[in-house]
Amino acid sequence: MSNLDLNTIAAQLEGLEETIIQKLIDRAQFAVNAAAYKPGMSGFSSAGDKSLFDLRLRYQEEMDAAFGRFQVPEERPFHTDLPGSQRRVNLADSPLAPIDLAVVSCTVQLVTDYLAYIPELCAAGDDGQYGSSVEHDVLAIQAIARRVHFGSLYVAESKYREAPAEFDALLARGDTDRLLEMLTRRDVEDRIQRRVAEKVSYLQATVNPLVRTEISPETVLKLYRDTIIPLTKQGELRYLEARGVRPTA
Repeated sequence: MSNLDLNTIAAQLEGLEETIIQKLIDRAQFAVNAAAYKPGMSGFSSAGDKSLFDLRLRYQEEMDAAFGRFQVPEERPFHTDLPGSQRRVNLADSPLAPIDLAVVSCTVQLVTDYLAYIPELCAAGDDGQYGSSVEHDVLAIQAIARRVHFGSLYVAESKYREAPAEFDALLARGDTDRLLEMLTRRDVEDRIQRRVAEKVSYLQATVNPLVRTEISPETVLKLYRDTIIPLTKQGELRYLEARGVRPTA
């Protein structure tokens, strides 16, 4: 990503919505299956106190790391001790400030929020489909993380460049409240939520309810309102605080 035009960034974020919604729909085809998240119940003899979800996410990220996924700025991993990339990844010149991107990561809170969200997304009970459940969990949470961190990085840099002097002054005096005000656009947030609700309905318009579980738009909107949008703004704030008072490129 080299274009910092807010309209272009917004279009990229919009493009991730269908992916997130579809991943949530796929996870909702299975029950809550609480056993898949219980420490020590993974079924792996050498896993210690790890849950099946923990292991599935770990193994997925080890593979992703080897393929170079986490060389991309917005692909923030959930683990900090992953192996290095086994292939060369060619990236466009980044318009982002040269900061330690780990400080922008919202993955810890994202895991907490997502696991708490599962009972709202999925039917209560246990259908025994633990492997499928955590497979779809990992795909969903990675898609959500990509959206959160893409917005965190590129929206923050774009907004900073629109008013560098004002942001520098606020950063210098640590005025977090005012910074969050500048990062918040209620009209945009409302538009996102309306669009997401429409997409949830559209993506399920031809679903056969005899064989597929439908989710309500409100279920997805809750995740956007309570997790995705707030974490994106927290990531933007972390980016700006790490950026500090720097000249624009």
